[in-house]
Amino acid sequence: MSDQVLIKGAKLYGEGDPVDVLVSGGVISRIDASVEVTEDVTVLEANGQVLLPGFVDLHTHLREPGREDTETIASGSAAAALGGYTAVFAMANTDPVADNAVIVDHVWRRGREVGLVDVHPVGAVTVGLKGEKLAELGTMAASAANVRIFSDDGLCVADPLIMRRALEYSTALDVVIAQHAEEPRLTVGAQAHEGEQSARLGYAGWPASAEESIVARDCLLAEHAKARLHVCHVSTSGTADILAWAKARGTRVSAEVTPHHLLLTDSRLDTYDPINKVNPPLRTGADTEKLRAALAEGVIDCVATDHAPHAVQDKDCEWTAARPGMLGLQTALSIVVETMVRTGLLDWRGVARVMSERPAEIAGLPDQGRPLEVGEPANLVLVDPETEWTVRGGELASIAANTPYEGMRLPGVVSATLLRGRITSREGKIS
Repeated sequence: MSDQVLIKGAKLYGEGDPVDVLVSGGVISRIDASVEVTEDVTVLEANGQVLLPGFVDLHTHLREPGREDTETIASGSAAAALGGYTAVFAMANTDPVADNAVIVDHVWRRGREVGLVDVHPVGAVTVGLKGEKLAELGTMAASAANVRIFSDDGLCVADPLIMRRALEYSTALDVVIAQHAEEPRLTVGAQAHEGEQSARLGYAGWPASAEESIVARDCLLAEHAKARLHVCHVSTSGTADILAWAKARGTRVSAEVTPHHLLLTDSRLDTYDPINKVNPPLRTGADTEKLRAALAEGVIDCVATDHAPHAVQDKDCEWTAARPGMLGLQTALSIVVETMVRTGLLDWRGVARVMSERPAEIAGLPDQGRPLEVGEPANLVLVDPETEWTVRGGELASIAANTPYEGMRLPGVVSATLLRGRITSREGKIS
């Protein structure tokens, strides 16, 4: 395949007249109304489709090492490329835990070998995710993997002293501490959002205050430490209010929302189907509406998938025994189109902001989320905004198939993804 790619007739950010975009040597080399085709150029016919910077996911579970029966770096990278992603951040709750330079370097090198997306390992904040002793943050930051984000995701760094020390230490390293906001003493045995639905269905309630109390605490700790805090998978309207308050005070806090918390609510729990079990839990319609507005306004900075593959036996069981989590990499764009674009809350520049530019800024990636301009890295995604597709878990690239969108008809199709000018996915297939 040629190292030159010509994207013919694309609308940059969905705006204006279609243009031709020539990619050479991994960068955008020319943007013009018409570029002449030569024999050594691979042509992508856009036909007026939307061209955006490649997506960046700050929150992906790739399960390697330890649970390769549910996902691998190779299968997860394929799902990411098919979903329009050019960079993903692999969370630390693997087995063994990514709490040292050996594990994060393995994940980073394996991602490079696969080569479909840039895989950036997230380092654990505490040893073994136990919340008792800080992990080797400095060593991981200085490793080949160059770890920029640390998180015990799946578990909260509940001890305020440990969290304070992590935030203080992070300032010297210029890294981000990402918190799974869940006060564990308020969620013992919790199975669903605490409200009318959980009471009616007989589930132990998961109060919104379990999330909000940690977010408020950590915003104060980050403010005093002058540290960068990132809040994972925001799920309640109260958390959005706390973030707005903290940002108004100048706190260096950023936040993400998942696609499923933008679309799905606890009304789905009527079926008792564990496919809908997730951490944090699906909330109310009022929460969903508030999260959409907060994302549009920039109170919530970005969309992150929390892509969480699980084996059949971990989902096809009784609710209380089921593992929480949902697939997300190949459906994220479609959910954002459905909830944010079709509702008028975001235009395509807004989509670029929340799925590419802001997550790249938060993570400090200099070559991702860049403007669509000559000389910029050709990390790109071409989107067909009008075509709809039907979600089938068994047809997704992930080894697991636990999607809550099974059988749904969704808008927005990724036509092609380019990583530094190389086509990684095209027309629903890995290149």
